[in-house]
Amino acid sequence: MFEEKRLVEFSEEVSDKSFQVGDIYLGKVKKVIPGLNACFVDIGYEKDAFLHYLDLGVHFNSLKKFTDDIQSGKKKGALLQNFKFEEEITKDGKIADTISKGQLLLVQVVKEPISTKGPRLSSEISIAGRYCVLVPFGDTVNISKKVVDNAEKKRLKQIALGVKPKNFAVIVRTAAIGCEAEELERDIKELVQKWETAIGLLKTAKPSDRLVQEIARTTGMLRDLLNDSFQNIYLDDPRMHEEVKEYVTGIAPEKADIVKLYKGKQSLFEHFGIDKQVKGAFGKNVTMPGGAYIIIEHTEALHVIDVNSGNRMKQDSNQESNALNTNLEAADEIARQLRLRDMGGIIVIDFIDMRTAANKKLVYERMRDAMNSDRAKHTVLPISKFGLLQITRQRVRPEVNLVTNEVCPMCEGSGAIRPSILLSDEVEAHLKYIFNEQNEKTVALHMHPFLAAYFTNGFPSKRIHWWLKYKRWVKVVPENNYHMGEYHFFNAAGEQISI
Repeated sequence: MFEEKRLVEFSEEVSDKSFQVGDIYLGKVKKVIPGLNACFVDIGYEKDAFLHYLDLGVHFNSLKKFTDDIQSGKKKGALLQNFKFEEEITKDGKIADTISKGQLLLVQVVKEPISTKGPRLSSEISIAGRYCVLVPFGDTVNISKKVVDNAEKKRLKQIALGVKPKNFAVIVRTAAIGCEAEELERDIKELVQKWETAIGLLKTAKPSDRLVQEIARTTGMLRDLLNDSFQNIYLDDPRMHEEVKEYVTGIAPEKADIVKLYKGKQSLFEHFGIDKQVKGAFGKNVTMPGGAYIIIEHTEALHVIDVNSGNRMKQDSNQESNALNTNLEAADEIARQLRLRDMGGIIVIDFIDMRTAANKKLVYERMRDAMNSDRAKHTVLPISKFGLLQITRQRVRPEVNLVTNEVCPMCEGSGAIRPSILLSDEVEAHLKYIFNEQNEKTVALHMHPFLAAYFTNGFPSKRIHWWLKYKRWVKVVPENNYHMGEYHFFNAAGEQISI
């Protein structure tokens, strides 16, 4: 997904669609662990899924009785208007008093398998739609906190109360703002029908059978994100185009025309510059427009991000001012990286040291504001006395981690180089710094002949673009003894320019 021509979200659609967030299974308890106050449940994954006592939900006893009654044939229908609720479980209860080994449970995936861990489960079943979320074994209507207009809250609540079945709770999502009553009613009825279909399967289901499959990642994102700000949706696969077109027509007919099939000769990602942005955004080092960069390290327990100025300090500013400006720019880029890579868990950021408390507060507030557009649940803590800022971010899916290094053509794979697609931008950034910050008047660029040809051939060439932009001519000198990606800058005296 792009915002202001910058990639902010990137998701991969895997061929195996099992064990996605939202899938509902009939699970079988394999082991109860009183010490963890949790149990492990078999839902068909190679590792047993994890279910904690606090994720059972207060109506677990009612759900358990309902599941048993459906499977035994005592209860015929899926609706709950005549169902007698059981006593609610307490938050300080024990798993061993509630669940036993071999028991069958209706469970939902709330966190996909990550690394060596199996899925995480909940027995608080919910089914998400475009405008609403249906929650069996409740009887309330709650409105999203992002709906701030009281009149709109009242309108949405009245519509939902008039449609929802008895003993079903409904959560009205932000996307419902301004929607017609018919649209909201249709959405709730479709969710109820989805629940009825699942219960129909439950009657004859065996352990580890899936009863509800979450929709594909592509349509799921459209369900959650599609709004008036979307201008175009491009797809290069005819089958997927038809699926998405049909889905968008169903949920937002007025937006059907923005779904377009791309037929260009270039690949879709190359045409829109996505390949280049992916190469620049998913490496260990991420360079920012001002010349500073961040280093992202991943460990099993947490993510560590280090902010570096890159020796791009403005000569007319003091150290504190430079540190503040670099940290503010880094805060925006880090917020983007967290969304782009879908990084979760604990994130520790080592900003450039600042002395004044006011500047630390500014960076903290910038980081918090930059995270406002992130849909994942998160918490941002102020900068500690050690200069570290900590973020916790909800992780429900495996992190997007793309390999961007390329095999070196010189060493034939014994090492790795930075992506060649970024080299042009790297040279441009160095030139900008040399001309604007170091104020060099004459610059010679020595590089491998292949690179020299790339920057000088054609009209207008890259070098002519530099001349028009900086009003200074760059002499490009081919060097046969340089390796493929090597280049250096020299001043009028023939001295190498340190960058």
